[in-house]
Amino acid sequence: MASFPTCSAEELTPLLGLAANATAAADYICTRFTATSDKFNSTTYAIDNTYLLFSAYLVFAMQLGFAMLCAGSVRAKNTMNIMLTNVLDAAAGGISYYIFGFAFAFGGPSNGFIGKHYFGLKSIPSSVFDYSFFLYQWAFAIAAAGITSGSIAERTQFVAYLIYSSFLTGFVYPIVSHWVWSSDGWASASRTSGSLLFGSGAIDFAGSGVVHMVGGIAGLWGALIEGPRIGRFDRSGRSVVLRGHSGSLVVLGRTAVTTTLAGCTAGLTTLFSKRLLVGHWNVTDVCNGLLGGLAAITSGCAVVEPWAAIVCGFVAAWVLIGFNKLAEKLKYDDPLEAAQLHGGCGSWGLLFTGLFAKKQYVHEVYATGRPYGLLMGGGGKLFASQIILILVIIGWVTATMGPLFFILKKLKLLRVSKEDEMAGMDMTRHGGFAYVYHDEDGSSHPPPGFMMRRVEPSSASPTPNNDSTSNVV
Repeated sequence: MASFPTCSAEELTPLLGLAANATAAADYICTRFTATSDKFNSTTYAIDNTYLLFSAYLVFAMQLGFAMLCAGSVRAKNTMNIMLTNVLDAAAGGISYYIFGFAFAFGGPSNGFIGKHYFGLKSIPSSVFDYSFFLYQWAFAIAAAGITSGSIAERTQFVAYLIYSSFLTGFVYPIVSHWVWSSDGWASASRTSGSLLFGSGAIDFAGSGVVHMVGGIAGLWGALIEGPRIGRFDRSGRSVVLRGHSGSLVVLGRTAVTTTLAGCTAGLTTLFSKRLLVGHWNVTDVCNGLLGGLAAITSGCAVVEPWAAIVCGFVAAWVLIGFNKLAEKLKYDDPLEAAQLHGGCGSWGLLFTGLFAKKQYVHEVYATGRPYGLLMGGGGKLFASQIILILVIIGWVTATMGPLFFILKKLKLLRVSKEDEMAGMDMTRHGGFAYVYHDEDGSSHPPPGFMMRRVEPSSASPTPNNDSTSNVV
């Protein structure tokens, strides 16, 4: 934080002339100036911390939105389970990030790979960090864990959530954030100790790689090792859609000049593309398209033009559609498309920044003379840095989270039993359904009461006798 200039009575006295009271006047002026300066410094400090805390609350709001998205995207019999895992991401992630994660991420001075100070927030507040900065970074850490929980939803044991969430937020994610966001990180564009990667450093302003790729790749390995949900593919290997129970909750999980344009473009592109591919308009697809555009633009939102953000969102939509098609062919089951969306679109976001970062903006945000986007005439150094970061993130998360999920599977701590999965974990693990609901797969048998029935679109025209409303039994 910048400070006001100091006042010295010795320097001021000659300027006041040779009057007998010049020294006293200089002392008085400097005393008043120092008092005023201290008030301005205190006010600036308070404003800075208020802004940072407000930003932390906004980032945490993503967790609330993701909880709504998760709840709407899974079947009703697992609503309480998925909501509880989102709460767990914040709780378990908060403790592990407090004890280890913040130190590994920002514990400088350190080496380029990992931080080594501030364990348990020791020596915080300091001249560099305050508690508000910890809270801000914790909100990003639990967002990465929340992404992973979506990939392994509806079939994972609760103890596995505890273990992976703590490990991801306490070790895996902080290392990557140290690489990119710490002033000591080997890939950081803001590095102050040592040389920059390709003289540029990798630009990931708000987390396309650090948050979205880490969470997406971790979810990819979790879902691959755990396997698809029962009934997701039929005996011939064809995909069977296991629809979420509430499009309304999915829409509630979404809302925030470049970020808006990328999200809007991706949402519209997905809307019309899926209409052409499958023949109907789908609110869930549009919301996921919006998320894909937002995940992609977070890397370069500070260094690209608005028109480039539209390009980012358009391509992000097709990246998501393409990865979803690939997942279907490979019989990969991700209830929230988290790996495809956050991993795939996050990767595209890093590449996009390396292509479209504008010279003026890069120099304003980072430093004059830095390489900028390849397609903007800045050469290939920034683009090469982005590619290196993508490959290293994939390798790091694979090497850490893959073995963790494999060990959990071997110890029979990963997946719930077939009976629990068919009945729904709300009933078998959490004491009852969030609300009574009849799933069309017939796998859950709630007690009598108010029962809602999903209504799927039909090519046949409805008759006056068709009952498309809720049933009371």
